[in-house]
Amino acid sequence: MSKNYSYFSHKECEYFPCHKGADVNNFNCLFCYCPLYALGDKCGGNFSYLPNGFKDCSNCLFPHLRENYDAINERYQDILSLIKQNDNSSKITDDN
Repeated sequence: MSKNYSYFSHKECEYFPCHKGADVNNFNCLFCYCPLYALGDKCGGNFSYLPNGFKDCSNCLFPHLRENYDAINERYQDILSLIKQNDNSSKITDDN
């Protein structure tokens, strides 16, 4: 079975490639906004925090490599757990 759905490269995008040093022939735009961003320091990527607290992923190519599609999908349970945790925290706050 092919996995054509797991990769696309939008070379006409005005920001392509959006990371310096990226291999333009193996740059997956499918995860243009990284779904692992919300995992903070547990995302597994090459990131740093800016002085203002924002996460800087400009040196991270993890979600943009074709071969990492499955690894990202394997982390969706972690993302769902984070959502549930935030939902529960919100309910506790809203009820008080």
